[in-house]
Formats: sequence, structure tokens, C-alpha cells
Amino acid sequence: MTFSGMDIALKASTHSSTSQQHWLHSTRYRCQYGLGSTHLNGRKRSPMVLSVRAVSGKSDLDFSDPSWKEKYQEDWNRRFSLPHITDIYDLKPRLTTFSLKKNRTDGGSLSADKWNGYVNKDDRALLKVIKYASPTSAGAECVDPDCSWVEHWIHRAGPRKEIYYEPAEVKAAIVTCGGLCPGLNDVIRQIVFTLEIYGVKNIVGIQFGYRGFFEKGLKEMPLSRKVVENINLSGGSFLGVSRGGAKTSEIVDSIQARRIDMLFVIGGNGSHAGANAIHEECRKRKLKVSVVAVPKTIDNDILFMDKTFGFDTAVEEAQRAINSAYIEARSAYHGIGLVKLMGRSSGFIAMQASLSSGQIDVCLIPEVSFTLDGEHGVMRHLEHLLEKKGFCVVCVAEGAGQDLLQKSNATDASGNVILSDFGVHMQQKIKSHFKDIGVPADVKYIDPTYMVRACRANASDAILCTVLGQNAVHGAFAGFSGITSGICNTHYAFLPITEVITKPKRVNPNSRMWHRCLTSTGQPDFH
Repeated sequence: MTFSGMDIALKASTHSSTSQQHWLHSTRYRCQYGLGSTHLNGRKRSPMVLSVRAVSGKSDLDFSDPSWKEKYQEDWNRRFSLPHITDIYDLKPRLTTFSLKKNRTDGGSLSADKWNGYVNKDDRALLKVIKYASPTSAGAECVDPDCSWVEHWIHRAGPRKEIYYEPAEVKAAIVTCGGLCPGLNDVIRQIVFTLEIYGVKNIVGIQFGYRGFFEKGLKEMPLSRKVVENINLSGGSFLGVSRGGAKTSEIVDSIQARRIDMLFVIGGNGSHAGANAIHEECRKRKLKVSVVAVPKTIDNDILFMDKTFGFDTAVEEAQRAINSAYIEARSAYHGIGLVKLMGRSSGFIAMQASLSSGQIDVCLIPEVSFTLDGEHGVMRHLEHLLEKKGFCVVCVAEGAGQDLLQKSNATDASGNVILSDFGVHMQQKIKSHFKDIGVPADVKYIDPTYMVRACRANASDAILCTVLGQNAVHGAFAGFSGITSGICNTHYAFLPITEVITKPKRVNPNSRMWHRCLTSTGQPDFH
């Protein structure tokens, strides 16, 4: 068995669609063709029966059934239950070795029952807290046509009072996969620190991604607090990264031969898909191995997460490029500053950077279609901006406008489709357009891609990395496997990888944040 990037994620998606996703799709379809919801032209329609394909394969949900909500809730709870090593092993828990109890100033000490530092196994966090009154509300995500309130509970992350591994016998491995991202070293550092607090002595790093499991010449790197103490002071990955080349069976052969008990995978959607494949193969072989992932992508495109580490740093670093483009454009006669930022299928960096800078006149992202030519196209708007203020600044995500370019079926080592360079295309298009209409335009194109991802994590990302790294270790010692550690609705949580990789998270064009961006730029619909 082999996997490449999002191949596994896409396969998971075809078998893991949720009734919520289906309803959102159905809503768009019905509105487009005038079928509405329960009210149409003031008349109440009969209850809808939507075709909802549940993961469990049970019969479709009938929203006229008074118990539909309970059935939906049961399905949700089942899907978001966390895989555990006791699913295949008959193991008894033991008291944790993780304790931060300190002596009291009066010479006494806190007893275990008074130290509330552990998370109860039944603790849950709400994934969503907004009760939408209507499917037409900004950013609404509804399960049924009436936007009924449905509780979406997920497992709270943190240290448990009982663990399923003997720390002195544990061998833990850490691997960083995919591309670089600010904060990688911070996560590595905290995983090592937390493992040592539990009492683990045998900690190793796998070099250069999944490749380090099977490529000759790449040896394990012994890790300890002393080794990793200062690695957070620089960007990049202390262990090295690589894309693709992952063979599940060979990796698990290597895990088995090395007698690894815990594997921590730091990576994006494709790496999470790989981690889940490794987890499934370990279960198939009945290996007592916990595979825990930490979501890493500056694109911020991992489902259910408020944000992923590196994103805040990327947005902050992008300000330098935007500010440079602004200065260049403002200083030139008919200056046009053009900045391309990362975002293959999700435009979060471009949107947030545009919003935070306040200097962007046009923001183009993959989720929102647009035209370049014509009366309502981008080029005509740029003409208007030059006439009105004498200069302008444009920000584009790398995945924007792909429908306007020649498509390629080529993929990179991670299985991602190689995108056409829209930034360069946009630069050439602007130059040729203004030349054709006889208007001078001084275009300055800036692509800070590698500068943005290679820098050190900022303060907010460093804190996020610290907590995610610690929680990954807590999850492994609690006996979970095939899970990821993230922040959801401001709470730190454990999620099953299978649910996280169903599809990338994308900017919702109906969201308040995108509307705020449009308010800031003042751009029209380019149709």
C-alpha cells in the first residue's frame, strides 16, 4: 500500500460525508433553482426529506422524524469517538507519572484529590456555539432546513489521571513532514520536554519526514531536553522535512523493527492522511503503537481547527511584503503593487493579511471566482483605482484564478496538483492590459513565499505550538491513536484524524470575515 498527499484524504472524503455537509450542498442547490426551504412565497411547505448519507450506512435522516436530532447526534458522537489501543489490546490503566504538584509554602503538599490538573475522560468541548436563526444568516452552517440547534461535542485535550504506557519502557519518535512552517521546532521541543516529564528516556527524531523510516543513510537522531533546548530560536525543522515517498508497509515495518511505541507526526492534510494510514496498519498488525498528529500548515486549511500553528506568523510576515508593495506603488506614477501569498486551495493568509494591513485594494482567493476582463473585471477596477487615487495594491493567493489558466495534471511528491503561477500571470496580464489601452502602469511584483514559511514562530504561534506539543504527548499516554491535537472554538481538543482529513478547510464566501475583508478593500464582485 502506498499513499501520496491528499489521495487518502480524498478517498476518506468519499466515504465520510456528513449530513451537515450534504445539507449545505442541498441548500445551495435548492436556492439556485428556486426550491427554497420550508417557506416559499409565504406558504409553508411540507417537511423535507433530504438524502443524507451517514457514515454508519444507516437509513437517510428524515427531518420530519421527531427523533432525527437524536439519530444525528448519535452518528456524530460515534464518528468523533477516539480510537484507543484498548480497542485491540486488553490493557489496564495505571496512575499517571505526569504531575506538577508543588510543595506548599506551609511545608505541606497538595494531595492528589485536591490537585485539579487532570482532564476527566468524559470532558467535552462544543465545536460550535452560534445558534443561527436562518440558513441565510452570514456564515450559517445548518444541519436541517430550520437551522435547529444541534450540539457538536468533541473530546477535551490534556493530561489524564490514568495512562496506558510504562514511561521507562517507551520509545517515542518524532517526524516532521511536508513543507516548512514557523513553529516546527517549538513543537518538537515541547514534545521532548513533556515526554521527559512523564519519565520517557528513549526519544528519537526521524530525519527528513517519512523518508527517514526506510531510506538508507538516514539514522535516528537521539533527542533530549539538552539537545532541543534552544531549537525554537530559529526557523525551519531541526529534524528536516521532505514530501511524499511514503510507503505505509515499509514505514510500519520500520516502526516494528525499531520497537517504537509512540509516533508523533507533525504535518498538514497529506501528512495526517499518512499518519492515519500508519495507525490503521499498526492496528491491522495488532501493534501497541500510538500514532498522534499535530496539525501544521501556514495555509490554515485543516478542518475544524480555529487555526494551525504558523498561520499567525505567516500573516504577520506577509505584512512586510504588502508594506513594500504599498511603498513601491505609492512612490511610482501609476504604481501597482502585486503580492502573491501562499494558499493552494484556501485563501486564509491572503484574506487575513489584506484585512490586517489595511493597504490592499483587491484581494483574490481560490474560493471566490472572478473575471479579469470585461466591464466588471479586475482590470477595469484597476483602471478605476489608478484614475481615483493614482496607485493600488493587489494581493493574490497562489491558488486563485486557476480556472483562468491552462490546467496541469502534474503532481508534486505529496500528490498535490502543481498549480499554474497565477502571480506571474497576473503581473503579465496587468502590464499587457495597460499597454493595450495606452495607460502607463508601473507594476512591482513581490513573491515572499519562502521568506514567510522559513522564519521563526512569533509569540502567539509559539504558545500554540507549546500547548499542541504537550497535548500530543498527553493523548499518546492516554492510549489514543489515530488522533490529532488542535484548538477548536478556543478550546484544545483531540479529534480523530479520519474526520479532519475529509476535505480542506476553506474560506466561506458568506462568512463575516470575508465580508470584513471586502469592506476593507472596497472591491466589487468581479463578474
